[in-house]
Amino acid sequence: MVPLLLLPLLWGGSLQELPGYGLEVQESVAVKACMDVRVTCSFSYPWNSGYPRYSSGELFIYWFREKDQHTHDAVATNNPRKRVRPETQDRFSLLGDPSNNDCSLSIRQARLSDSGVYYFRVERGYDVRYSYRDKKLNLLVTEKPDIQFLEPLESGRPTKLTCRLSLACDEPHPLLFSWVGDALDAMNPDTLHSSELTLTPRPQDHGTNLTCLVTLQGSQVALERTIWLNVSYAPRNLRMSLSFRNVTAHKILQNTASILISEGQALQLLCVADSNPSAQLSWFQGSPTLEATPISSTGVLEIPQVPAGDGEVTCRAQNPLGSQQVSFSLSVQKGPPPCSCETEEQQGSWPLVLTLIRGALMGAGFLLTYGLTWTYYTRCGGH
Repeated sequence: MVPLLLLPLLWGGSLQELPGYGLEVQESVAVKACMDVRVTCSFSYPWNSGYPRYSSGELFIYWFREKDQHTHDAVATNNPRKRVRPETQDRFSLLGDPSNNDCSLSIRQARLSDSGVYYFRVERGYDVRYSYRDKKLNLLVTEKPDIQFLEPLESGRPTKLTCRLSLACDEPHPLLFSWVGDALDAMNPDTLHSSELTLTPRPQDHGTNLTCLVTLQGSQVALERTIWLNVSYAPRNLRMSLSFRNVTAHKILQNTASILISEGQALQLLCVADSNPSAQLSWFQGSPTLEATPISSTGVLEIPQVPAGDGEVTCRAQNPLGSQQVSFSLSVQKGPPPCSCETEEQQGSWPLVLTLIRGALMGAGFLLTYGLTWTYYTRCGGH
């Protein structure tokens, strides 16, 4: 087995070790379930403190799980007279030589139930009996459940989803399941606490997330798997818009059965639809049959010059799940639209008016200047 990534994390605890005692250990380690991991560790204790009994006492080290400290059973130790917890025996073991201040720990085939906080203890003779509480090992064993279902998800079709957690190396545990997601807002909450879920997806559920949460009963271990919902649905919300000559902005047609337009005017029609997979957009003249030939096979219909006479155009959006179409009529009037002509005449007369006013002002200025000059030379010219 390959050791997984080890994540160091500073705990910032308020406790401090007694003088002469020290511990260096990875304080946070994450490992995937059924994988192996090694935790490096070194320690120190007051060996040269003048206690004669040190020379005759054996050095024993222990790793305890914090929540099991009342049982006095270690998960790993070099003391043959101390009992080791059955669930960690042969899986948790000391790696180095304690006489070299090595307290490194090996964990084989990590189980979800191994997640927790562990602390280190040293004993030698009667004077050194110390548990290191400032720094502890926080072990996190992780795994992701699997969400299985038959694809693709189709709007309106009930689909069964199953959440599974398979751990070949672990002992069986009672598991608690729950489901979370926007697609479940209309479902009975009592049906969301099982490993199986029957979902009838809707078009608005496309692109949302669905999460399965798995908790080991009686522990704080919670695992989850999130998937992105890809829901197929027929075209809907078909919308049309139009723009006239030299106008870039489109006007959306809402609840419009017909539109009045001038003969010969250029027109661009745009059609869009909401669907998954994307719909094929086509334009037809009149009300088409299924085998009708489109006049445009895109969402855009260009009409350079609107012909005389009224007519009807239809936009159809179609994908493998269905189709939707919308039609409207073009009511064509002869000649340019009155509003356009009036606007052009008004725009054409304004420059002439401005020119006449500017000429009048220039003439008045010339006459004023000439009059003042003549007056000056007439009255003052003889002096």
